[in-house]
Amino acid sequence: AMKSSGISLYQMLPSVVLISLAGFLAALFLSSSAGPWGRKAFKDFVFTIAHSRAGLGIQERIFCEPFKGITFYVSDFAPKERAMKDVFLVDRRDPAMTTTIVAKEGRIDSREDLRLITVRFFDGTIFMVDKKQEEGRTITFSTYDLGIGLDDIMPALAGREKDPKEMSFEELREGLRGPPKQNSRQPEILLELMERFSIPFAVFLMGLIGAPLGAQLRAGGRLVGIVVSLLIFLFYYLMLAGVRSIGETGLLNPAVGTWLPVLFLFCACLYLIKRSEEEKAMDFFEHLLRVRDHT
Repeated sequence: AMKSSGISLYQMLPSVVLISLAGFLAALFLSSSAGPWGRKAFKDFVFTIAHSRAGLGIQERIFCEPFKGITFYVSDFAPKERAMKDVFLVDRRDPAMTTTIVAKEGRIDSREDLRLITVRFFDGTIFMVDKKQEEGRTITFSTYDLGIGLDDIMPALAGREKDPKEMSFEELREGLRGPPKQNSRQPEILLELMERFSIPFAVFLMGLIGAPLGAQLRAGGRLVGIVVSLLIFLFYYLMLAGVRSIGETGLLNPAVGTWLPVLFLFCACLYLIKRSEEEKAMDFFEHLLRVRDHT
C-alpha cells in the first residue's frame, strides 16, 4: 500500500533498519552474555543434580550404582553428613583395569569450581586387577580420594577446561595469547570469538533482506518472497556450518571464514534491494509457481 502511494523502498528502509538493529543488539546480547551464562549454568545445574543423586542413590546393605561404572555397598550411611561406614566400592570406568576399594569409613564431598564429586575413604585397601586378570596390585591407605567428574555423569558435558561457548570475551582473548603451536584450541576459540559478532550481523542483514522481498507486488510475489527467504537462509546456514567445521581444523582462518556467510548475505541484500528499486520481480520463481498452479 505504501509503495503504491508513491513511497519508495528507500523511504521505508529507516524503519526496517531500526527493527533490524534491535534484532542485532538482541542477538549480540544472547551470543556474548546470555549464551555463555546459560551453558555454564546448565553444567552447574547438572552437577548439582548429580551431587544430590550421589546421596539419594546410596542405600544401606544394598548394592547400588549411583554413577555409571561405580558400584557401592555400605553397611551404614548418614545422608545428611554423606558419611559411610564399612564401604565396599567397585570402579569399572577404566576399560583396562577394575579397582575395588574396601574402607572402614567414607565421605562424599564436591568441588563445585572443578565440577568434581569426591569420595574420600579412610583406613582401607585398594585391589587393582587388569581385565584379563593377569596382573594385580594391592595398596593400603589411610586416606584416599576417588574423583567423579562430569564425564562420568554426562559424557557430552565432559571436559575440565571451559568450552569456548562458555567463555566471556576476556577469557576468549586470554585464550588467544601465546604461539598457536602451544595452544591447539586457538582456532576453536577464535572461531567462537568471531561468531559472536558475525551472527548478530547476519541477523541484521536478514532483516534488511526482508524489505525488498516483502515489497514484491506482482502475482505470487509474497509467496516468492517466502521461498527466496528460505533459500537464502538455508544457503547461509550451510555456509556457516561448513565454515565452522573447516575453521575448527585450522585449515581456514576463522577470522576470514566466519565472515564469508555474512558477505553472502550482504551481497544478497544489495542485489535484492537493487531489483526491488528497478521493479524487477523474481521471474524464475514466479514461473515455477505458475507451473505448479497449472498442474
